[in-house]
Amino acid sequence: MSTAERQISTTVLVIGTGGSGLRAAIELAEAGVDVLTLGKRAKSDAHTALAAGGINAALATMDPDDSWQQHAADTLKESYLLANPHTVEIVTKGAARGIQDLERFGMPFAREQDGRISQRFFGAHTYRRTAFAGDYTGLEIQRTLVNRAAQLGVPILDTVYVTRILVNDDGAVFGAYGFDLEDGTRYLIHADAVILAAGGHNRIWRRTSSRRDENTGDSWRLAVEAGGRVRDPELVQFHPSGILEPENAAGTLISEAARGEGGILTNGRGERFMSKYDPERMELSTRDRVALAAYTEIKEGRGTPNGGVWLDVSHLPRETIMQRLPRVYQTMLELQMRDITKEPIEIAPTAHYSMGGVWVRPDDHGTDVPGLYAIGEASSGLHGANRLGGNSLIELLVFGRTVGQAAAEYSRGLAAQRRSPTAVAAARAEIDDLLAADGAENVRALQRAIRNTMTEHAGVVRDEQGLLNGLAELDAIEERTRNIGVHPDLAGYQDLAHAFDLKSAALAARATLEAALERRETRGCHNRSDFPETDAALQVNLVWSPTTGVTREEIPSIPAEIAALMDREVSVAGKLLE
Repeated sequence: MSTAERQISTTVLVIGTGGSGLRAAIELAEAGVDVLTLGKRAKSDAHTALAAGGINAALATMDPDDSWQQHAADTLKESYLLANPHTVEIVTKGAARGIQDLERFGMPFAREQDGRISQRFFGAHTYRRTAFAGDYTGLEIQRTLVNRAAQLGVPILDTVYVTRILVNDDGAVFGAYGFDLEDGTRYLIHADAVILAAGGHNRIWRRTSSRRDENTGDSWRLAVEAGGRVRDPELVQFHPSGILEPENAAGTLISEAARGEGGILTNGRGERFMSKYDPERMELSTRDRVALAAYTEIKEGRGTPNGGVWLDVSHLPRETIMQRLPRVYQTMLELQMRDITKEPIEIAPTAHYSMGGVWVRPDDHGTDVPGLYAIGEASSGLHGANRLGGNSLIELLVFGRTVGQAAAEYSRGLAAQRRSPTAVAAARAEIDDLLAADGAENVRALQRAIRNTMTEHAGVVRDEQGLLNGLAELDAIEERTRNIGVHPDLAGYQDLAHAFDLKSAALAARATLEAALERRETRGCHNRSDFPETDAALQVNLVWSPTTGVTREEIPSIPAEIAALMDREVSVAGKLLE
């Protein structure tokens, strides 16, 4: 068992090697600031690589009337008025610059014949403002950012798991602690500022579009244990189309492009059910409506034998499928040996995106903890109760750049870096204690128990009794975690990482259940069967921490120039709404 410890010093530490983490690191490196980036999975395979559809910016390349103000209005309207107007303004104003940065880094956007960046319609946008690269947009963005980071010589450690943000006696950040997933070497990293870019919490549901060992709520636990808070944890986007089999890939996403190209949804009886839920828009309805419709069909006994519904594109020309849906075609062949040009896909709603996250200030995404920042899916403020498709990728670019600058500025303002030997000792002891744990409870089994609880009691539709039952089950699971066994072996320290993932999942589950209990209304992605109406008094953000529980936070008013554009009726003819 390794007890070796490496000590590293840097100006800014970035935790997470997805799009937002890399964009922040690039900003710092281009400014000549010392930066180190850590990730718990290979940088080429970060979660950003899974994003398919596209990235939003009001470039007006296709529709000259588009503007950042209209992009802001669409985003706020679709958030069910829970997005922060300041955050929305920063992202929509900075979006064009974000695209320019990607172009400068070498991003191969799809283009029109005259060279303009091509843009397509995507969920509830007034105009065409989604730039793309086939149905691999996220993968291309990730590759582009990895290449630019390499050009700049940004040091990236791919196998380091961060267990704790280090905070001094004044409550300010001075670094982080962690270990190497392969050989167990400890890392003590001193840094003036820390940027959290370690994703959301949607892996704590049984069916999820996240893969194993990612999005387990790490960002939330690291921030909260350092003194931060979480905002809107209950607002989780369920994507309508996750596959059911094989078990180890349950929830893997079938891109919305499959509906956009003309895919048809039917229940277990062969009925095209969207006519009951949105007869005008049918399969082109919004993500939350389609997910709710599929959930209802399954719950009321009209699902497929495996508890899903059918998505069928086999009536489309084979050429269309191969050109427009190559990733869907390949995924289904690899995972199920299913040829989607000939047979339908069995799907069900899948936990897809954390619209809440660590509490941050809109302007610089700083947290309650001096020197600690959060960006990307780890943060909150942009999406409210329904995320517009394509907005998450532009958020990475805008706030990656902004937060890189803010962290450098914070470091420059420090007279000295104050450290705490007590905090370092506690971080070392936390790992020592887990490695010595030899109880009978299996970490993986407890993770599964949390996922079962969240799926059963905090899924697409929720109610008071179910949420209370979920909290009671979570209490029992947390009690069992006191008796876990952790056993690293020659293959590496994954078992230790899973024990920390379990801590994160338990905290994220508690935050979600307690906030979902407090939000006694139905709004966007949050469906309460016992409170089916929207409550004007709950047009607030819910902020959670273990010490304060759930508190309410007022949302700033929307600027008049943007509010005026929110009344526009968006034509939805022939458009996929997400």
